[in-house]
Amino acid sequence: MFSVILFGVIAVLMAIDVTIEIRSGVPLGLESFELVIFLLALGGIAIHWWRLTEARAEVKRWTEDARRWNQEAQDILQGLGVAIDRQFDRWGLSPAEREIALLQLKGLRHKEIADLRKTSERTVRQQALSVYRKSGLNGRNDLAAFFLEDLLLPAGTSSDVRASGS
Repeated sequence: MFSVILFGVIAVLMAIDVTIEIRSGVPLGLESFELVIFLLALGGIAIHWWRLTEARAEVKRWTEDARRWNQEAQDILQGLGVAIDRQFDRWGLSPAEREIALLQLKGLRHKEIADLRKTSERTVRQQALSVYRKSGLNGRNDLAAFFLEDLLLPAGTSSDVRASGS
């Protein structure tokens, strides 16, 4: 925007200068250089205005893309949350065990979970062991892998292919 204003000021000043000099009797031929500068300034205004308009359109497209990607990510996360809840239901986890499992999936350690829940680390460990026992998994890594494996498959690959070892 600054460049458009700058070219505008140059064009106005050149127009004033040429007008004053022509009224003073300076031949138009001697003013040709200043007229070229005036025309170039007008061209600069046009080019920069066009680029500014293009840039605004590009920003609008990026904003719309970002909004769409954000919504898609929210939809995916919501779907993942529903899938995790369904699996927790299948395993028969208690509300406390669900919370422990979710916090472990988020990467928190037992001590961090205990501090967050205002309980002992021993209680968290016992509840985590209960999650592993009910789920048939062998620990935190298996818990994370259980939910992440399908997300990490190459496009077009189903979990059936992974399970069969193909």
